[in-house]
Amino acid sequence: MSFPDFRMRRLGLTAAAAVMAVAVVTAAAAQSMVVRSTGPSASKYPTGAKLKPADKLTLVAGDKVVLMQAGKTRTLSGPGTFGASATIQASQSLGGNVTRMLAKGPTMRSRGGFTRGGPNDPVPVDARAPNLWLLDYREAGTFCVADPATLMLWRPNMEGDTALEIESAGKKATVALVDGANFRKWPTDTLPVKYGVDYRLSGGGLGSPVTVRFTPVENAPDTVEGSVDMLMTKGCSPQLNRLVDTVSEAETR
Repeated sequence: MSFPDFRMRRLGLTAAAAVMAVAVVTAAAAQSMVVRSTGPSASKYPTGAKLKPADKLTLVAGDKVVLMQAGKTRTLSGPGTFGASATIQASQSLGGNVTRMLAKGPTMRSRGGFTRGGPNDPVPVDARAPNLWLLDYREAGTFCVADPATLMLWRPNMEGDTALEIESAGKKATVALVDGANFRKWPTDTLPVKYGVDYRLSGGGLGSPVTVRFTPVENAPDTVEGSVDMLMTKGCSPQLNRLVDTVSEAETR
């Protein structure tokens, strides 16, 4: 084979590889993923399931499925039959909440976007921490930790002084949350963050004790889809629900 022929063949293979790579990326981008599924058909469309654009979802009364595609979510409610893909536009004003949710360093904001009202104003029942890496201590379950040294506790109500009791493996720590603040650092000096260990939280305005367990995150993703995938894989359901809810609110149809 002459050098020109070899060069042309090499260029042809390179071009073919590039076309194949684009095709794979396009196919992946077109896929939808189930990020939440409730109702009678939940087992039929489990969380984490990947759907092709041509797939159809048949839902019955009481079903609710949240799909994610290209960093945006779409909520389907039964009864009815729905295509797996659709055009979704995101609200730019609410998109800032998604950016804050994914930020590596927690954004110190009161009530996660809610302004401080009067002492008797009720806290919205759906108030949530404005950043993935803030530990909302009302939420039981596995919590993904990006940096144990900067782990912060968060409460929705910033009025009044209260004390949160934390207990693990026979050790206890008390965290004081003072009036006007809904953030407080995890007591790493007296009760360091350990992975795979249960921590029992009580007081601090909780109606009943809550148990949390930590798991590490080495490299936190920058994208919504990457974060959803990571949280789903590690079983960090409270943070996953927080992110999905924030993205869903940013939708406009």
